[in-house]
Amino acid sequence: MSGYWCEYAWLGDPARPAEPGVLVEEANGIVTAVTSGVPAPPAGARRLAGLTVPGFANAHSHAFHRALRGRTHDGGGTFWTWRDRMYQVAARLDPDSYLRLARAVYAEMALSGVTAVGEFHYLHHDTGGTGYANPNAMGEALIEAARQAGIRICLLDTLYLTGGLTDHGYQPLSPVQQRFADADPDAWQRRYERIQLPPHATRGAAIHSVRAVPETALRGFADRVGSAPLHVHLSEQRAENAACQAFHGRTPVRLLADHGLLGPHLTAVHATHPTDEDVAALGAAGVGVCLCPSTERELADGIGPARALVDAGSPLSLGSDSHAVIDPLAEARAVELDARLATERRGHFTAGELLAAATGGGHAALGRPDAGRLAPGAPADLVTVALDSVRTAGADEPLAAAVFAATATDVRSVVVDGRPVVEDGRHLLVDDVAGELARTVREVLR
Repeated sequence: MSGYWCEYAWLGDPARPAEPGVLVEEANGIVTAVTSGVPAPPAGARRLAGLTVPGFANAHSHAFHRALRGRTHDGGGTFWTWRDRMYQVAARLDPDSYLRLARAVYAEMALSGVTAVGEFHYLHHDTGGTGYANPNAMGEALIEAARQAGIRICLLDTLYLTGGLTDHGYQPLSPVQQRFADADPDAWQRRYERIQLPPHATRGAAIHSVRAVPETALRGFADRVGSAPLHVHLSEQRAENAACQAFHGRTPVRLLADHGLLGPHLTAVHATHPTDEDVAALGAAGVGVCLCPSTERELADGIGPARALVDAGSPLSLGSDSHAVIDPLAEARAVELDARLATERRGHFTAGELLAAATGGGHAALGRPDAGRLAPGAPADLVTVALDSVRTAGADEPLAAAVFAATATDVRSVVVDGRPVVEDGRHLLVDDVAGELARTVREVLR
């Protein structure tokens, strides 16, 4: 038989605890049967010691930001001064170097239990804004990087048109932003529709932000993308909200709503500073919200109203965004712990709710509602977290141990579409992930 016997398994329902002795059978990368209460591994089944959960989804990534890790803490500053350093990295990449860097970044994600990534991709063109002979050379480099790292990718091809928004209107593109921008929505759509998609890849769209996409381009954009996943940076900074209010007379949420962009297909990334009316509007429309707590801390963005958003009707997903760390368990834990700091109260989210955001919520945001659970018909994505490490030893509740104590270092096994990618904490496709990260970051920054 082809299957995995799990010492403990959480099947994806936030209301249910982990179960002991679960047999997961698969064929051709798809789960065919799940049987609980199996006391020992049957012949031919691989034993997974620890807690096995569905694969994590990193719903918001900018792969090239990984080159900045540990390099922006030499003073104070703001999101906007951090952005200047990010632009310096963006100016140095080409399709070949981006493939090498992204492969290492995606391999790091696999080691942390990520089986699918949503890459919010806006680094489209050559320096100066000149298009490559293949207009999707950079996007296809990311798709190939994910294949080599053994994970799935949803390429969220991003519309980016202007240099920013002030109280007085939209600003021209800076020199480095020329790389990000298409001439207009029609040019973006022509490139978007030409993306080549191998089996491990899907396509979605993104609006960078109301800072980078003027109202004229928002009109009719929902019709351009149809039912594909659509993501947007939304209300990440108070300054963004203030400029939008001053120029448009509306919040960013209301601006999107006025152009028919709110709905279950939309994922609002960050949503750190929505008004109460914004929260109600997002929830009523079923808009998903992707929180990126490690980046929101890194950039001093603030703490968003996670519980209020969920209670209003917005499903949660998680992302590592700038990759200050890549650790889905740490991101999940931070949703609860940051809410405790903001409210001086405990118990906003259960461990099951947080794991659901890291798994099923993320996959749904990337257009795969069939993923993020261990059930017949789902992708055979299994991530096993050690329960006997120095962080988790002695805990008597596997879900709480994983969410509130474990880290990415405790991920022991990762299976993607039925294919082992990580065993005993070692990546099977990329021999030396740390070495590749060091080499590719040096290449980009030298």
